[in-house]
Amino acid sequence: MRKVVVFGNSGSGKSTLAKDYSHKYGLTHLDLDALAWRESDPPTRLPLDESAAEVQHFLDNNDNWIIEGCYSDLLGLVIDKAGEVIFLNPGEETCISNCRARRWEPHKYESLEEQNKNLSMLLDWVRQYSLRDDEFSLSAHQQLFDEFTGSKTEFNSNERNT
Repeated sequence: MRKVVVFGNSGSGKSTLAKDYSHKYGLTHLDLDALAWRESDPPTRLPLDESAAEVQHFLDNNDNWIIEGCYSDLLGLVIDKAGEVIFLNPGEETCISNCRARRWEPHKYESLEEQNKNLSMLLDWVRQYSLRDDEFSLSAHQQLFDEFTGSKTEFNSNERNT
């Protein structure tokens, strides 16, 4: 069984890497964005216990998986079940460049135009990564990585082997 957790800043390449691993190794892919937000305008974060129940359902029904996201509170629920952790930490400018080049994400936005309306907000969010002190922050991700005792890798650029 292969169980992988991937985390990092917005635009770090989490979804791209998770999709690559999913296809290459036959892993079921879970993007925590799908379990973290209530569909509303503006979107609001679901209570942690609701998201946690969905995460547990996923774990109960999948033996080989890759889970990706930026939510250290949700990642903390699964990291002890992982055999491998990947921390994508390519730096702010790379994340910004990746966000600008991002393809349409139909599971998050109704259209590319809707997605692009949020680009300025997303870039501001990326720039705050090292300054924040919350579950989405560099410090929270660094702590997850440092405390994990299994196989772990930190990538500091877009260059990586899958």
